[in-house]
Amino acid sequence: MTKKIPNLATEMRTFFMFPRLHQRVSDAVSKKIGPILFNKKGRDKDAIETYSTHVMGRFECKKESCNTKGWSSKMVAIVIRRFTEQKYNAVVFNRRCKSCNTLGTFRLDENSYIERVSYRLIKWAGLPQEQMPFEEKTGPHTNVTFVRARKH
Repeated sequence: MTKKIPNLATEMRTFFMFPRLHQRVSDAVSKKIGPILFNKKGRDKDAIETYSTHVMGRFECKKESCNTKGWSSKMVAIVIRRFTEQKYNAVVFNRRCKSCNTLGTFRLDENSYIERVSYRLIKWAGLPQEQMPFEEKTGPHTNVTFVRARKH
């Protein structure tokens, strides 16, 4: 019997990590900061630095009695962590449906994830780079506040 791998498009969890995207993040930063490693088990308390920002994604409500079928967001919360020995990880948080409060299923915009994580790792390495462009915030997340960089 083969082990079934969960489909992230239909799996409902409160947060996600994407180690399968590590190679793409590594490719994006390796010429500037050298090799990096993904730390699956690292937590905030173990991190040297943490940074909260956002990525983009799409959510679906799977509750049959709910009329909301799906929504996109450019403000999906993510926490990026830096650890010793060139290790990092990132946690992306799920959302609940506004209509029925059911946890949504999540599909990550992988390019926004790679762009945000890479930018932060290069910035933590102390290398100059252009600031990430931010769109003017309008809509339901206008009053969302994220804690930016935090050193431990």
